Amino acid sequence: MEKRGDPVGWDGAANAWRVAGGVYRMGRREWLTEAGWQQAYDDGVRTVVDLRHPREALRRDTDPVVADHAFAGMNIVIAPTEEPDDPRFTAVCGPYLNDPAHYLHNVRLYPQKIVAVFRAVAAAAAGAVVIHCAAGRDRSGLVAAMIQDLAGHPDQRIADGYAQAARGINERYRTHGPPHARERYLPDADLAPLLEERGRAVVTFVRELDSRAFLLQNGLSPQEIGSIEHLAAGQVPL
Repeated sequence: MEKRGDPVGWDGAANAWRVAGGVYRMGRREWLTEAGWQQAYDDGVRTVVDLRHPREALRRDTDPVVADHAFAGMNIVIAPTEEPDDPRFTAVCGPYLNDPAHYLHNVRLYPQKIVAVFRAVAAAAAGAVVIHCAAGRDRSGLVAAMIQDLAGHPDQRIADGYAQAARGINERYRTHGPPHARERYLPDADLAPLLEERGRAVVTFVRELDSRAFLLQNGLSPQEIGSIEHLAAGQVPL
């Protein structure tokens, strides 16, 4: 039986969690090994939605070598949630999205990008879906919170989803180091109060937005929303 916020143990995956039913979230897909890709496939994953700008989707020297056959049967969809060089974005979200207090700005700036993400999730009729960004925290957190909203999750579960992902990537920073100077590992004394604040912010985001109304107003069909709700309820056709 699904528990709230099930961690996912695909080999190499960082900050990987079940959001709801057949929807998962994680950090960079390039961290997965060939064994990890096979484990994801065995868990029913057939679609990967990459929320990063295309220029971020680059292999690093420290990433595992993965042969092309590892992706067989997987549909990888590039659906960025933002335009990182847009001055409108940087004015309200900073150099990158790293706080749920800014999620509402992001979706209002780029409603069609957000709809494209959800259209990709809705179109994943052949199995489960993974959404991912770089850290698996904020862009993934924005989309995951909206999916949880559509699924009818209570406030605490939505806040917990953000906290789990934030703790997950914080632990990776402890063991592997942060990717750049704007990120750092936080001890729990510093992290816990931050997560209290950001947990409230992510709940405020979805309640102010009303995910269903926003998506419908911006062109997602009731049928597509229904497909996402079925997926989030665990009704995954394999």
